[in-house]
This record gives sequence, structure tokens and C-alpha cells, in this order.
Amino acid sequence: MSKEYNPKEIESKWQQYWQENNIYQVENQSDKSKYYVLDMFPYPSGAGLHVGHPLGYIATDIFSRYKKMQGFNVLHPMGFDSFGLPAEQYAIETGQHPAITTENNIKTFKNQLSKIGFNYDKNTEIQTSSATYYRWTQWIFGQLFNAYFDKKTQKAEDIDTLIDAFEKNGNQNIEAVCDENTPIFSAEEWKNKNEVEKQTILLYYRLAFIAEATVNWCPALGMVLANDEVKDGLSERGGHPVERKKMKQWMMRITAYADRLLDNLENLDWSDAVKEMQRNWIGKSIGCEIDFNLTPLPPLHLERGNIQTSNQSVYYPNLFTTEPEKWKYLKELARNHRKNSTEAENILWQELRNQKLGFKIRRQHAIEDFIVDFVSLEKKLVIEVDGEYHNEKEQKEYDNFRTWTLQNTSFNEIRFTNDEVLNDLNNVLEKIKNRLKNNNSEIIIPSPNGEGAGGEVQKLTAFTTRIDTIFGVSYLVLAPEHEVISSLTTTEQKNEVEKYVTWAKNRSELERQSEVKNVSGVFTGSYVINPFNQEKIPIWIADYVLAGYGTGVVMGVPSSDERDFRFAKHFNLPIRLVIEGTENMENPTEKKYGKMINSEFLNGLDTKEAIQKAIQFVENQEIGQPKVNFRLRDAAFSRQRYWGEPMPIYYKNGMPYLVDEKDLPLQLPEITEYKPTADGEPPLARAKNWTYKGYPLETTTMPGWAGSSWYFLRYMDSQNQNTFASKQATDYWNQVDLYVGGTEHAVGHLLYSRFWTNFLADRGFISFQEPFKKMINQGMIQGQSALMYRLKNQNTFISWNLRTNYKEEELQELHVDVNIVENNILNIELFKKWRSENENATFLLEDDKFMCGSQVEKMSKRWYNVVNPDDVIEKYSADTLRLYEMFLGPLEQYKPWSMQGIDGCHKFLKRLWRLFYDNEGNLQISNEEPTPAELKALHKCIKGVREDLDRYSFNTPVSKFMILATELIELKCYKKSILEKFLGVLVPYTPHICEELWQNALGYQSSIYHTEFPTFEEKYLTESEYSYPIQINGKMRGNVTFSLDLSKEEIEKMVVENELVQKYLEGNVPKKVIVVPKKIINVVVSKKIINVVV
Repeated sequence: MSKEYNPKEIESKWQQYWQENNIYQVENQSDKSKYYVLDMFPYPSGAGLHVGHPLGYIATDIFSRYKKMQGFNVLHPMGFDSFGLPAEQYAIETGQHPAITTENNIKTFKNQLSKIGFNYDKNTEIQTSSATYYRWTQWIFGQLFNAYFDKKTQKAEDIDTLIDAFEKNGNQNIEAVCDENTPIFSAEEWKNKNEVEKQTILLYYRLAFIAEATVNWCPALGMVLANDEVKDGLSERGGHPVERKKMKQWMMRITAYADRLLDNLENLDWSDAVKEMQRNWIGKSIGCEIDFNLTPLPPLHLERGNIQTSNQSVYYPNLFTTEPEKWKYLKELARNHRKNSTEAENILWQELRNQKLGFKIRRQHAIEDFIVDFVSLEKKLVIEVDGEYHNEKEQKEYDNFRTWTLQNTSFNEIRFTNDEVLNDLNNVLEKIKNRLKNNNSEIIIPSPNGEGAGGEVQKLTAFTTRIDTIFGVSYLVLAPEHEVISSLTTTEQKNEVEKYVTWAKNRSELERQSEVKNVSGVFTGSYVINPFNQEKIPIWIADYVLAGYGTGVVMGVPSSDERDFRFAKHFNLPIRLVIEGTENMENPTEKKYGKMINSEFLNGLDTKEAIQKAIQFVENQEIGQPKVNFRLRDAAFSRQRYWGEPMPIYYKNGMPYLVDEKDLPLQLPEITEYKPTADGEPPLARAKNWTYKGYPLETTTMPGWAGSSWYFLRYMDSQNQNTFASKQATDYWNQVDLYVGGTEHAVGHLLYSRFWTNFLADRGFISFQEPFKKMINQGMIQGQSALMYRLKNQNTFISWNLRTNYKEEELQELHVDVNIVENNILNIELFKKWRSENENATFLLEDDKFMCGSQVEKMSKRWYNVVNPDDVIEKYSADTLRLYEMFLGPLEQYKPWSMQGIDGCHKFLKRLWRLFYDNEGNLQISNEEPTPAELKALHKCIKGVREDLDRYSFNTPVSKFMILATELIELKCYKKSILEKFLGVLVPYTPHICEELWQNALGYQSSIYHTEFPTFEEKYLTESEYSYPIQINGKMRGNVTFSLDLSKEEIEKMVVENELVQKYLEGNVPKKVIVVPKKIINVVVSKKIINVVV
């Protein structure tokens, strides 16, 4: 029976066969070595797939088939990231439930994917919007809620462990990641707290917690967006304006894992580009925090209000504890007291510092004319430790006078002897705690010698990695979001500051960081004192400082930082040179390191030495401390939308509690409207009876990255009803061996998945910390857009090359559907039907044709340049599409889509068919033994393809397939032993045609999918002879084959005797024979020698 290549019939037949016979079914346990290949799963949009989407899917399908044929047990699943904003927006517009549109979209995607012939096991498929899936997303959230990060064990631990520690010892010795300003308490104080107070404290430690955070709020979408969902101040979805505002949000304490996420990057086989993006996003900086005190304000006895100074009337919000004139001499006295502290004072200080008793305590602090040993400004309690001399009469009188003075300024005093501190420290501490507890709190602003109590601003703390440049500071700059701005802005500057802050706060961080050349800022009117040289420097606000990094306060050192330099030049601020060699430089920031100059006691030191000495000074003076900072922030986890995972949280007395595990999944309720409520509440606030045990449920839902942070684990055991994946399954499949996806997820999905995987490993649910062992970032297949011009305000279209006859402002550039343009020629009739307004348009032609321009850009419906893979398959075949997408170039590269080269791939498949069937469609397979030439061609191809795939080069094998087909056709090789191995090496790329030829042409009864991938044998690649081109007097006369074992002398003798050479010698005796081994042979009859290199 004759047979022709009919891809439509073949491909649908074998796709059905593979499904019905469960050819791709995966064994969840096997004695075979495992290999896990995974794509970043798609969001099922209404538009379906275009030809750019399958690029990575085809590559992983090829590789998974290759590993399967090498004997591995391969997991290569597919699922759908099916929660998402587009479905919700469509629901808002149409009223149709997102679940319905999502399910319809998934059907479209699955139909398109099945046509391409992927080897997915349907039993492993997942959908993140399925309740059976998000039940486990909610469960993982619960594990995070019930965990904290222990700094001692360096991993997440059960929150009950922390509660036990609180009950036994309080939190004084707890080393755990928690919110700043978490209060210190004893075991007794913990036991005395009520339930609300305890739950509030626990939220300071939980890995999933509620906090007031500055978020990206998009009013148009009615939701909070992650940083990676905001581009240029607009929402990535829809392009709506985004503003920065403070809101109560569920957060994930990803910052607890910052060091580990950074360190583990070293062991990942990822591209340097993605690893660098994550390093920069995490942004570890080792430096120093340093306090800058505000310039001295009026003395203690002055009242709050407007105070007339010599220059201006300034509003001072609160009181200071000594006069500026007194502080000049008291400052040195305080420093001497600190250096010469008694043993008792030092011991007590170790127990008072860092809020160990729950309140900020300062040492050697100036109040009026005195230096007190210790003071809590918040509780207005002075703590004194007295030596023996305090028993002397004169000293007693002085102490009484001091006590009277302190009481007149509302301070209470408690005194202890040295012996009491040294011999009964616990009793001393208990007395101090009782006094602190009973004293009324009162916020007071100290003078520059002390730290603030947390009320009005009195100092600013800056973070810097270059404390060595401290003498080059000419201004301090705050982030526009900094909470102290209103407190330190003077009356004269108030309007300008408010205007600038409003503008700057609503700009995206990306804009603020990337627009380096656009300098902006505003002066607050206030000043601080540089603690190294006591110089008065101005405080500015600028949008290049971010509130979330460091302290939100930056030292302006124009001579050492490019942005500071631009800022200082723009606002005419001093530029102080502090690095040797910058004196004559136009831009001193170009020299970053060197010997210090103009820096007092740092002069002559190199950068490293100067940093160490400056930090030592900061610590000795107690004006700061060494600090490690991260750019990474805790991740916002709340979304004010409907179509997402419900939070398994209910509220009792305003505090969050977890829904019981047995009641999961907490399913989305039915609602009639999907918009946020009129007062800004999320859509779930509209739900009736949205309660649990009579208590209100959380109304925000989880972000899009929740379900995608662990989906690779669910594939391992997708049908498990008892856990997210069994330990046995996760131990077997372990990490994803090869992950393929785009770089656009570098600081979103890829970071969050690493965070969740590390957490699950900490808690013992899985045995590996990192999800993706190796990752390849596929490039984008770009669209070839078609462009045309229309005269503005007219319905007249101009052929492309006629546009130069018009002024630019007379023309409007438009995109046109690529499906009605062929070879840049517009089908005018189809164009008129495409848009009704085009029916009566006028077209100015060139050579009776309307020519369009072209432009390569992202494939998108917006640019009408989308190519549907279904159309390519319909015209050619799925195997042609698979082969061609790989043929376009390296997987990692961006490349434009063009149909011009696809014919070559389709013709190759037809030539392949002709190796099995002759021109009349008759089978022509032979069982003859192959020749050395045939074996050499085959094994050269096998060797090359294996080497290419082992290094993930998916494009280069295509040319090797084509070369082999051409060579076999030339050799007229139709031998089964050659062709079956050709199919074996080709089948990962073109499974349909290979399955057809394997079973129907070669007669095998089982699927080619279950065969071994061919191996090459080196012996067939070893050359034993060479066919030399023969030139006689420079003219090519033919080829003669000689054994490679022959010497040059033997070849010279044999070539002269050869029949072909004798014919052209015409009886003449050769003058010379020149043999170039494995290149060419020249026979010279006359003096003229012509060498032709082959």
C-alpha cells in the first residue's frame, strides 16, 4: 500500500495513542535515577498561546525525552498559574465569575499544548486556583504563621518553642528575628499579659505577620502591588498610576533569610545575570550607623512654642535637658565619666543597655548642670550608683541639691551603692523595673548629648558603608517618606517641603533609582552636628534616598559619591575632598579609594584602615555601631482582590488566629460584585456570612506568587490528599534538575520560591533548601510588526516608501495585523474588512502595491503581531513548528519570528519520509548491512547531537539532522539498522513523524518513546583512507583514494601509476609530485605550479 506524508492525520493519531495508552505516565518511585525537568508554568490568559510561548516548553520536552531514552525516570509536568488579576478584571467588566473564564482559558491552553505533542503526564497536572491545590497553599501559610526565625539555630522554629521560652525567661536572652523596637519583658511580665497583648508580641516574631507598611497602592485596581509588579510608577497590568502609602498588610518575613538566600546563590547553576539581579535585590551592605544630633535648641526652662532667636522665629516642638552653652563643657565631662566608669557602673550598664528592661536607658547624660549615671527619658527616672565618698557630708549636701534640681525638672531619682550592684544585682534590677513600671511616661527631647526617647526628633541616624569619608559630609539627606520630616521642618520651609514630599513619595523606586541625572530635593531648614568635627551641616530631602534601605538617612559626601556630587553641584553645596589625588579632578568621585586627607585623625590612612579607625571612634563615643544592612524588604502578602487564595485567618478581639487544619481549604465564597467596596474594603467584605466560629474572616487574599512558590513540589505527588507532597516523593524527586523560564521573574517568583523552599526545609517537611538546581533563561521570540502611515485627520493611507514626501507631523504611524501582510505587501481588501472605518479609505500606492514597513518588537496583541501556533501547525505540522523554533537560534537568545525559514524544516521532514517511502509512496526499507560511509555519517550525527544536548544547545542538532538526511539520500541508504537509529536520535525533536515511521514503516509494536537513545561508536568515526583531489598543472582532474597508512613517498609513486593521472600526463614524465597530507596532490609537468586549496 502506497503512503504519503500526511502530518494532520499522523499527528492527531499519535497524540490520541499516547494519551489512551498512558505512554507518558510517570512512576513516582523507581529504581532508576530520577531527572526532573520543569518549565515556569503559564498564566492561562484569554488570548491563548502565541508562537513565543512554546519556545521553552519545546526545549524541555526535547530534553526530557532525551533523558528518558537515556534510562532516567523523568518528571516533566505542566500546570496552570490560574489565580490572577486579568480574570478578575474581566469579571468586573462582564460579571462573569473568574472561575468560569479561567476554566475556559485552561481548556484553550491544553488544546493548544496537546497539538504540539508534549510528553506531559495528565495525572500530574495542577491548577493553583483549584481548592484541592490551594488547600496546601493555605496550609503552608499556616506553617509560616506558626514559626519564627531563631538566630542561634539559624533556621525557622515552631512558635510554641518561643512561647515556652517567654514563659520561662521572658525575651531578654532570645536571639530571634523580630520587629525593631520589640519591647523587653520578663517571664513574670509575660504571664501577666492578657491574650491580646501576648498575640501582639507574637506578631513581632512570626514569619507571616501583620504590620503597617509602605506599599504600592493602585487605586484603579483597588489593590496593593509587589515591587516587581510596578514599572515606571504604573501597574504592570493595565498601566494604572501607583502611589506609595502606609497600610496594614499581611507580610512575609523574607528578610530573616537574606543571608542564606545570598550565600546559597554560589551553589546554583544559574546564569550570572540572574544571580547578580538577586544579589543586588537582596543588597547586603556592611557598614556603620552613626548618630547626627540636631543643632542645640533652647534650654530646659523654655516653654514649648515659638521662640525668638537672634535670626528668626523657630517652632521647637518640645524641651531639651540642658542649655547649649552648658553642653559645651558638660560633653567632655560625660566622655570622661564613660571612660572612667566604676566596675559597678559597667556591670549595671550591661543589664540596662539595648532596652533589656523594656525601656531605652542612656548613660552619662546631661540634665541641667549635671551628668547623671543613667536615665530613662521616657519614664523620667534617673539611676545613680554611689561610691563611698557619697557618704561624706559635703557630697551628701551636693547630692541633695542635685536631687532637688532634678525633681524641679520632673525627674525622679533612685540610688544604689556600689556594693548593692556588685553583691545583689537581681534585687537592684527588680527595683529599677518597678520604678520604671510605675513612673508615668512623658516624651522629652534631649540635647545633642543624648539619644531620643522616641517622640519628637532630636537626632538622625545615618547608615553608611564609607564611614571613612565622614569629614567630607557637607549635608544630610532624608528619604521623602521619612517619618521625622514634619518634626524637623521649619515654618519657612513647610510649604516647599510638603509639596516636594507629595511629589516624590508617589514616584516608583525604579524611577527614583534610575533617573540619576534628574536632580531634585528640598531643604528642611534644620541642621545637624557632625559628631566627628562638630560642624553644623544642613538637612535636605531628596528622592534618591529610599526609606526602606538603611535608616532612610544618607550622609551627603559629594567628593565620594556620584549622586551626592550631582546633588551638591545642583544646589551649590560644599564639596570637601577627603581622598588623596582628587585635588585636581573635575569629578573627584571617580577615585573611590586612597589615602585620607582633610580628615583630622584619619589623615594618611588608607581606606580600610580609616574605616576601622572611624568605626572604633563611633563605638568609643557611643554615637553609633557597626551594622549590616539589606536592601531586601519583607514581602507584602495581602491583595485587595477576590480571585486569589483566601487567607485562612479569622479575628478574635482584633487578633488573628488560624483556621483549623481540618477545616481547610477555606474556599472562596460567591459574591455578586468583584470590585472593592466603596470604603476601600476588599471584595470579600461583600461576602455574606464570611465568618468562622462566629468570628470575622480575613478579607484580603494572597498574592499571585503564593501558589507559584511551591508548585514544583506538588507535581511530585499531585494526587496526595493527606499532605502537600509526601516526604518519600520529595526525597525521591528532590530538586528540579533543569528549570527553564524568563529572567523577568528573577526578583519575584524565583526569590519567593527559594524563600518558601528554605523554610519548608527548616521545618523538616522536605530535605533540600533550594528548589532549582540548574536554570536556563530562554530568550523571547519577538514579533515582526507591520507598520503603515495615515495622513493625520484623514482616512488616507500612505505606502511605506512614499512617507518621505510628507512632513513627520503630518503622518500618524499605525500597526496593522501581520496576518493581512505578506512580504511587506498589504492585502487591501482584507484590511478594509479588518476595521469597519477602513472600508472607504484611500490608499496611495507605489508600483500598484501598498507597501508596509516592519519592526521587531515584543509579540503582543497590542501590536497585532501575534502568530498563533495553531495556524503554523495547520499550514505545516507540529513537528515542523517544534523543529523550527529550535532552529531559530540558541535558546537563551532573543530572536524575531519569521516564516521565511520554516519551509526548510518542513522540507527536511518530507526528505526524511522519502528515506522510508519512495516517490510512489512505497516502502523501501532494506535489511542489508550498512557500509562504512553510512555508519560514519550516522555515528557522526549521534555523537554531535549527544554532545549538543549535554550542553543544552538545542539549535545546533537541527543542522546535524539535515546533514545526515542529505548524506543518506546521496548514499541511497534505506537500511533499517541506519534509519531506526536516525529516528532514535531525532524523536525528541519530532515525535509524531518518528512514531509513525517507527511503528508503521519499521514495524515495531511498542512506542519509540520507550527505546534507548542511540550511542555512537568511535570506531565508525575513525578514518582509514582519504580521497585526495588531484591537480595537474593547477587544473583539477578528479579524486583518488589512498589509505591513510601510506607514507608520502608511497603515495607519490602510486599517484603517477594511477590510471586517471596517466590519462592526463599524455605520455609525459612528471617533473614533480607534491603531496599535502589529507589535503591535496599536485602533479607538475611543466615549470608552472598552481596550488588550489580545498
